[in-house]
Amino acid sequence: MTTTTPRPDRTNGRLGATVEPGDPRLDAETGVDVERLHEVLLGHYPELRRSARALMADPQFHQVDGLSMAEHRERVLAQLRALAATGSMNRAFPARFGGVDDHGGSLSRFEELVSADPSVQIKSGVQWGLFASAILHLGTERNHDEFLADALSLKVPGAFAMTETGHGSDVAAIGTTATYDPATQEFVIDTPFRAAWKDYLGNAALHGTAAVVFAQLITAAPGEGPVNHGVHALYVPLKDEHGAFLPGIGGEDDGLKGGLNGIDNGRLHFTGVRVPRTNLLNRYGDVAADGTYTSSIASPGRRFFTMLGTLVQGRVSLDGAAVGAARIGLTIAVTYANQRRQFQGATGEETVLLDYAEHQRRLLPLVASAYASGFAHEDLLALFDDVFSGRNDTEETREDLETMAAALKASSTWQALRTLQTAREACGGAGFLAENRITGLRADLDVFATFEGDNTVLLQLVGKRLLADYAKDMRHLDAVKVARLVAERAADAARYRTPLVRALQTITDVGDPRRSVGHLRDTSTQRELLVDRVETMVAEIAAGLRPAQKASPAQAAALFNQYQHQLIEAAQAHADLVQWESFTAALARIDDRGTRQVVTWLRDLFGLRLIEAHLSWYLVNGRLSAGRARTVTSYIDRLLARLRPHAQELVDAFGYEQAHLRAPIASGVEAERQDEARAWFKAQRASSDAPVPEKHVRR
Repeated sequence: MTTTTPRPDRTNGRLGATVEPGDPRLDAETGVDVERLHEVLLGHYPELRRSARALMADPQFHQVDGLSMAEHRERVLAQLRALAATGSMNRAFPARFGGVDDHGGSLSRFEELVSADPSVQIKSGVQWGLFASAILHLGTERNHDEFLADALSLKVPGAFAMTETGHGSDVAAIGTTATYDPATQEFVIDTPFRAAWKDYLGNAALHGTAAVVFAQLITAAPGEGPVNHGVHALYVPLKDEHGAFLPGIGGEDDGLKGGLNGIDNGRLHFTGVRVPRTNLLNRYGDVAADGTYTSSIASPGRRFFTMLGTLVQGRVSLDGAAVGAARIGLTIAVTYANQRRQFQGATGEETVLLDYAEHQRRLLPLVASAYASGFAHEDLLALFDDVFSGRNDTEETREDLETMAAALKASSTWQALRTLQTAREACGGAGFLAENRITGLRADLDVFATFEGDNTVLLQLVGKRLLADYAKDMRHLDAVKVARLVAERAADAARYRTPLVRALQTITDVGDPRRSVGHLRDTSTQRELLVDRVETMVAEIAAGLRPAQKASPAQAAALFNQYQHQLIEAAQAHADLVQWESFTAALARIDDRGTRQVVTWLRDLFGLRLIEAHLSWYLVNGRLSAGRARTVTSYIDRLLARLRPHAQELVDAFGYEQAHLRAPIASGVEAERQDEARAWFKAQRASSDAPVPEKHVRR
């Protein structure tokens, strides 16, 4: 990691936290203490992250370019066995299974595996984060005693058989059935049609010898007809000791994919497969020997969502892995852009790429987004650990966790894909070479946008929660207060949409653009603009959907469908706000004033880029005058110029060594090439026999 000499506090109390970019007093007074900022970025589990990165620096865990799919798969399986031997993958599990019940710490280590090979990370996530965790969280002690030790040791590689060819995000509608037979006290598992085959499952093509299978649980109590109790999970052995499928089980290899080809994804199907009654993972629902079904949760819907909620760690971990991948891509791209030169400048030498304003526009807002998503992830990780440790495990906190995980997983995975694509382009042809990692990371992360929940569907869930919270707030008011609130909102909207507010902004700013800049860089102003957009969008959607309360189910569904896009937009705006709030809160954890000033500018860049991206909304809804709207972009340009000298420090603070980056263009060789070229041209210019450019030759 490139470091700088730690800087003392140079402000001496003379400069506030919002000194305007371009102020000459800052030229020698502002800088980044890379090591101290790195400590902040390591988050809640710095030692665990450091130890995981040290392990991932070992070449035995690194991805090797050029392997065949079969070779890559076998290498990744060997790497998982090496991880299992360390015992570090058991951290989230009970002490009697070699763990310490540390759920947040376990995920912090897991997220760091992305620097070695995303296939290693995701395959380990399948084994320990899905297969073993499903046994832990959905099962009871009888299941733990029978199945958990072998899953943790990797003696039994396992698959997580939830997704079907015909049903991905809509888990409640899966077609696989598990019908109880009281005569033999067994469940009979079937995939009754082709679309019900379990699909895209890690470990299913080759290595898995058992699976946690999700199916519609069908039982019949004595004297009653069959009843479908909804989706439940069962432990199902897949293969015998020779690696052959057990009777009634079949499967196929999904083959070559767009990325993550170190994972043996495949599909499974079941015909009359019998497993003992005790193979039901029965924490939330159980079946007695006679077929009587019992559950501690009476509502089938709430029971279903509670079961799925226990597996939210998959979304939390993907959020963290996406942050890590984006940081790696940016470290490579910014380092290269600080060394690569192109086109002769005014000094007679070629210009460093990052000195070009457009290159700064390409990369620096993405650095700001990486900081925002990283800080938000640490807040999500803390909430996750609070819930799963039992310290604060309530129905409300679980719902908050599920909503936040859905919002941030969608936001950060899309951000990572945009970041890696832009980083690739910013590195030109060098970025397209596999040896420089970016294209491989981009390919491997592609599936993150649909893995553990399609991002668009997840944002619908977030949007529905926003609407539910809005309706809940309304329910606490009587009819008169509701009418008054609706009238106030209508008046507020009308006020913003009239020229009056915009005219007041223009009058306030006239003659002194700094007033407009000062307004926009103010933390409370940014918060107000971001919050207002979310609240206004949610209120407008709620008003539009109000007729659905008295409509038929078909009419209500059609009306909701009309507002689907607006709902997703509101959910994305909410995710943006969550990241901005986390970024803002993190500023207080930076104790070096110079560093805090630079990172505050970075936060301002993040917030104002969000506002700039939706300027049309702010203009149409009267939240900004045309003059202030123009100031947003001009102030962003000034922020970019102020941040440019600190770009390398900001990515160095991510803390990745060359053993993690493994990109030649970020290793210093580009700087050596450029120095060699500059020395050669300098010698040429000094030489008496150097060729003269044709345009200088007189005819």
